[in-house]
Amino acid sequence: MGEKYAIWHVQGGLGKNVAATALVNDFKNRYPERKLILVCSFPELFLNYKAIDRVYSIGNHPYFYENYIENKDVIIFKHEPYEQTGHITKKNHVIKSWCELLDIKYQNQQPNLLINISQNQYLKKWDRPKPILLLQTNGGPLQDLNNPIPPVAYEWTRDIPIELAQSIVDKYSLKYHIIHLTKPEGYILSGVERLDTKVPLMNLISLVSTSHHRILIDSSLQHLSAAMNLPSIVFWIGTSPTVFGYNLHKNITAKLPIKANQLINSYTFDYQFADNSHECPYLNVNEMYNIKETLNSLDTLL
Repeated sequence: MGEKYAIWHVQGGLGKNVAATALVNDFKNRYPERKLILVCSFPELFLNYKAIDRVYSIGNHPYFYENYIENKDVIIFKHEPYEQTGHITKKNHVIKSWCELLDIKYQNQQPNLLINISQNQYLKKWDRPKPILLLQTNGGPLQDLNNPIPPVAYEWTRDIPIELAQSIVDKYSLKYHIIHLTKPEGYILSGVERLDTKVPLMNLISLVSTSHHRILIDSSLQHLSAAMNLPSIVFWIGTSPTVFGYNLHKNITAKLPIKANQLINSYTFDYQFADNSHECPYLNVNEMYNIKETLNSLDTLL
């Protein structure tokens, strides 16, 4: 009969790939007679899973059709959880949407990082004179060099407003060494160590594991923190912790806005991530977060 295969295609950003680690073992247990072949955006996240037989990077899979599909006993899962009803209606966590696509029972699975002996030596490498407070204010992909439109310093759907971010720094910079993780075009904060270049994945994992506290947004670091069982503070604006978040974290959600007619271009999701300044329903930062009340709530967590 020959070998049987189950192919799982995981595309998207780092956070989405981290979330997918939650289901690797369940996927193998669901199809134990098949070899699990994974095609993904961040192969290094999955290399230590013994349940996976082969890992390929998207766009780098030579002879794939001939080796795994042509005249083979194969089932292929090349689905997009973001396009499922439960995700679009914000009723399902992204991991639950994947479970439905993969025919796996959802049991509140959590992401998990497997670190081998060699990789472990890179952890705890961030040594600073004070405890590290990791502050991620901006997220999303780096600038697309093929896009003639220059990037902006602040994307309101996910980024922490600069007024709030600077207030956090001003209040806690004496107690903590604050490392500000942002994009090259991200706004500038005073009193921080700025990190705005592309960081190798193991260095990023090391920074998260070394930090004493983490104030994050809905981006890859909150998924990495969950995968390492590190409770963090996560700010949410245009996305929902019900869909992307974890109960491990302290999730701080923006106040519900009073909308006018901003959503003219929305289709299957309310707020788009790019080129959407017209969709912002907030006129000032305090309509989004009350800065004084937010800082007071942080006092109980830091």
